[in-house]
Amino acid sequence: MTDNSTSTYREAGVDTAAGDLAVELMKSAVARTHGPEVLGGVGGFAGLFDASALRGYRRPLLATSTDGVGTKVAIAQALDKHDTIGQDLVGMVVDDIVVVGARPLFMTDYIACGKVVPERIADIVRGIAAACSETRTALVGGETAEHPGLLGPDDYDVAGAATGVVEADAVLGPEKVESGDVVLALGSSGLHSNGYSLVRHILAKRDIAFTDRLDEFGGIVGETLLEPTRLYTSPLLRVLATPAGASVHALSHVTGGGIAANLARVLPRGSWVDVDRSTWSPAPVFRVLNDLAGTSLQSAEGTWNLGIGFFAVVKADAAASVISTLAIDGIPAWQVGTVSTTEHDLAGYEQGAKGVDGGAVRLVGDFAD
Repeated sequence: MTDNSTSTYREAGVDTAAGDLAVELMKSAVARTHGPEVLGGVGGFAGLFDASALRGYRRPLLATSTDGVGTKVAIAQALDKHDTIGQDLVGMVVDDIVVVGARPLFMTDYIACGKVVPERIADIVRGIAAACSETRTALVGGETAEHPGLLGPDDYDVAGAATGVVEADAVLGPEKVESGDVVLALGSSGLHSNGYSLVRHILAKRDIAFTDRLDEFGGIVGETLLEPTRLYTSPLLRVLATPAGASVHALSHVTGGGIAANLARVLPRGSWVDVDRSTWSPAPVFRVLNDLAGTSLQSAEGTWNLGIGFFAVVKADAAASVISTLAIDGIPAWQVGTVSTTEHDLAGYEQGAKGVDGGAVRLVGDFAD
């Protein structure tokens, strides 16, 4: 007997069998992110996470974050290379949680596509799972939705959400920041996952395809632009677990909005910082893109991270210890400024951002060569 309802759905462009195959291909990678706290395995309507461990906290606060990767997925699609975009997603979501000092517990993902290509979906989820393993985050569930007619056959978008936990008296933020604290910059791996609409605009105006080879980019343009987002969660949690960790007062993830705005969000109202550009040299990818656009690096400070993926605001006497601990994990860190609350003319400063009435930040000087 013919199942007309199934054949009609397939004719409409939705292949449930392809979705099932994608799950089979990704299942083992997802399972590797599961510890004893995860119940039920892969494929349930809801992921289950045993929260009984939270009974050991005096006052546990749950931290949550959600995000996507943005138009960086267009480059992955152009190169038909999908095994790195998952790390970008985890970085954008989980690294927001550690900003408040929280340890990530679990994450879910959502992939919307025009057509389920099992191998492609599996590549994306394997990347998510690998990054979840690196950040000790359980990938407890997800959804792949096929949207024919809304998205093209090779189009997709990804999003995710995560939950973490932090002891109430260990929450990091503006309330802990003091005058005289130093601001440390943590190096980025490249563009991470922000400002790709500007990247695509610049390349389109110069008729440069992602598949083109340019010496300035060190090879294929798209491969350079797909450099995965650096993951900061585990290294920062290791810092917080050291004696110097008590001297870390605030953290900031440099994402949308750029350098000054994201730092200003974690500083107290009435404080200010001059970020010294001369303390670092933006990576070649930023310089090449600005040369192609005919603009200055300073003009991109509100869009790209320009080499700073995170900030840490710490007591001055703990800065050297934090820097050396991060270096063990291969993350370069350096001092870029000092927090001050003295009376100061704040004209030209970025003051707060995204609804947060925070501190004031500006970038000063010239970048190092």
